[in-house]
Amino acid sequence: MIDENTTLPEGTDTIITGASAPSAEPIGDSFTTIPSEEDAVLGDSTATTGSKAGDAFRSARDTLKDETENLRAQASDKFRAYAAQGKDRTTDALDNVITLINDAANTVEEKLGPQYASYARSAAGSISGVADTLRSKDVEELVEDAKALIRSSPAMAIGTAAVLGFALARVLKASSPAEGSTGDA
Repeated sequence: MIDENTTLPEGTDTIITGASAPSAEPIGDSFTTIPSEEDAVLGDSTATTGSKAGDAFRSARDTLKDETENLRAQASDKFRAYAAQGKDRTTDALDNVITLINDAANTVEEKLGPQYASYARSAAGSISGVADTLRSKDVEELVEDAKALIRSSPAMAIGTAAVLGFALARVLKASSPAEGSTGDA
């Protein structure tokens, strides 16, 4: 214990009993003793403060874990919905491409003959097969197929992603209004 006659630091009026104990921490305007691990094990009455803090921590951790799971489930549901929309749009676009190729094949057949038109019809058939495959598969199956493709050929996956990114950037750039134009022409 500190001797009452000890000279106090400047600005200190009195010695607070128990303030020099290593387990004392300020809480508001007063001090409270936080139990040591030994007190908690021995079942000291001061251990309730520590167990309340532990319960609060566990409760906060469980709440955070539950919220993380909820957000993960929501993100997964949104991804599936967007993927299904994208699949539908892609198959519609492929159907339009098939129609265009078949129309072009008819024109080529009229002008150059059936031999050249067969190449175009063959391409349309290949695209039609891809569209039918997309229609027949669930989004989960498509994701698994993509994962398998990436595992088997990562270089091709990276190259495809780069090409698709470049094409998407070009489409977005072409669809955005020109810089500096005010629309007054």
